Amino acid sequence: MSNYHIKNFPEYFHIYRNSVRNPELFWEEIAEEHFLWREKWNKVVSWDFSKPEIKWYEGAKLNITENCIDRHLYTNGDKTAIIFEPNNPDEGALHISYKELHERVNKMANVLKSYGIKKGDRVCIYLPMIPELAVSLLACARIGAIHSVVFAGFSSTALSTRINDSDCKMVLTSDGSYRGTKSIELKSIVDEALENCPCVETVLVVERTNTPITLKSGRDFLIAPLLDAASNDCEPEIMDAEDPLFILYTSGSTGKPKGMVHTTAGYMVYTAYTFKNVFQYIKGDVYWCTADIGWITGHSYIVYGPLANGATTVLFEGVPNYPNYGRFWEIVEKHKVNQFYTAPTAIRALAKEGVEFVDHYDLSSIKILGTVGEPINEEAWHWYDDNIGKKKAPIVDTWWQTETGGVMITPIPFSTPTKPTYATLPFLGIQPVLMDDAGNEITGNQVDGKLCIKYPWPSIARTIWGDHQRFKETYFSTFKNMYFTGDGALRDEVGYYRITGRVDDVIIVSGHNLGTAPIEDAINEHPAVSESAIVGFPHDIKGNALYGYVTLKETGESRDHDNLRKEINQIITEQIGPIAKLDKIQFTDALPKTRSGKIMRRILRKIASNDMSNLGDTSTLLNPEVVQDIIDNVL
Repeated sequence: MSNYHIKNFPEYFHIYRNSVRNPELFWEEIAEEHFLWREKWNKVVSWDFSKPEIKWYEGAKLNITENCIDRHLYTNGDKTAIIFEPNNPDEGALHISYKELHERVNKMANVLKSYGIKKGDRVCIYLPMIPELAVSLLACARIGAIHSVVFAGFSSTALSTRINDSDCKMVLTSDGSYRGTKSIELKSIVDEALENCPCVETVLVVERTNTPITLKSGRDFLIAPLLDAASNDCEPEIMDAEDPLFILYTSGSTGKPKGMVHTTAGYMVYTAYTFKNVFQYIKGDVYWCTADIGWITGHSYIVYGPLANGATTVLFEGVPNYPNYGRFWEIVEKHKVNQFYTAPTAIRALAKEGVEFVDHYDLSSIKILGTVGEPINEEAWHWYDDNIGKKKAPIVDTWWQTETGGVMITPIPFSTPTKPTYATLPFLGIQPVLMDDAGNEITGNQVDGKLCIKYPWPSIARTIWGDHQRFKETYFSTFKNMYFTGDGALRDEVGYYRITGRVDDVIIVSGHNLGTAPIEDAINEHPAVSESAIVGFPHDIKGNALYGYVTLKETGESRDHDNLRKEINQIITEQIGPIAKLDKIQFTDALPKTRSGKIMRRILRKIASNDMSNLGDTSTLLNPEVVQDIIDNVL
């Protein structure tokens, strides 16, 4: 069927029009022709955003692992499903075929069952980026258990909060993990977390670092001997289309983390379909997403989306700067990677080190580049385009969220003309709208507003685990009959969308609404600047003034900081206007970030406002040490 793989721009427009005129027929055809179902649905979609209740493929029966693994066995069983690239390049890569993955998943599923895990039980997975992490997700899905992956860098407090919220019966972890030159003791973090988690009955431990660990009698078990003894035959649990597949917690920048619930059929259809088109995957390609499976990007575009398409997906344990800043490009060359998907944060960090780490490697296999996690600034976009894609590989700047399950606004490679800093056009079936503060839809182009979606898509989250009222209030109460993304966006003269940042990152200065993202983009164009973050702080006359945290490419450089401040404000004045000039500019060695690479503006706002009373749990940050350094040098 042609509309499963878009070939050009006119075809995109033709299929897009059909997809929004008759969404039911569109999504029915996609589901019918490209997936394995035990029983067909009796209704494609039913929805009511006022409640909110959304259901896709009601009445259908399936198991997602049959679609991700079993159906590929007869035609592509010997094909590599997962390439595991370890932290230490000397260890050598591991290629896992679809047949081997099938066996590993079945064995793991049987081990889970032997410890009493059954359909509907929650299993917390706190593992590094090793094959057992992907296998654990699939093993849970095989038997109908609901997996809840917690990034294996979160503190014991963050871990116990998530375990207790979803009432997990089991934890899967490892003795430790490798990250560059460091090794982290994960089991001891789990032990600390479980002092406050009465719901956990069993802990299964993967031996990765061979760190000495304590096994609590009756609760903790090494998994290797259990897997060795387990049968490699496990019949898949037949699931209802709307049975939960997983719970994934948002980073919780403000308030308690939200356990987003994704269900089985719609999530499968949407992640598979978006993967196929956003990355223009064809048979034989090698695809690499550098994210961690602890985030939605890893769930959708390392595990489920690629495997549902029978793809080869790379799983990378390490970090971009170990053993040096050429590691990403060494892996691309080694495995002849065709699609490369990473975060703007990583691109900026690598760009800061110069091109000598790039030029050493052959990147000619790359056909498509992707970015995810935040809008990419123009300077980083051009560096990526010039040095990694060699101006031949289109950049798909994808906008989506944990809550959306899959990519929502994106170019289609070789079809959509790209434009730096713009996510461009909605994916098929997605109906974005811009709203004003009065709740009216803003029509036409060259406008900006709050980004909402007016019609459901198959992978939309169904609820917040245990708190449907919060789900309703957070996403469906701001605008009637709309899913509110929490993001602002502008639509240009041709209808392209540019995400301007979270609406809570809009600062009102002297009555003017100023989005922080365009100001940061302007600052980042200064040749000395690596990265920046803008927050508001109270001002007697303006109400709020702007405080800029700026990281330079050469930290601690001796050039005149006062002159730099003037130059930065001059760029802002030229690009946005004098109203957007910064009252204060603090130069920092780094910015505090979540593990997914998002700048923690909540902390920066408090510091700028001289409110150090409650900065929250900073232990879950990627770099908690920078917070004190910023406090010590606050202006």
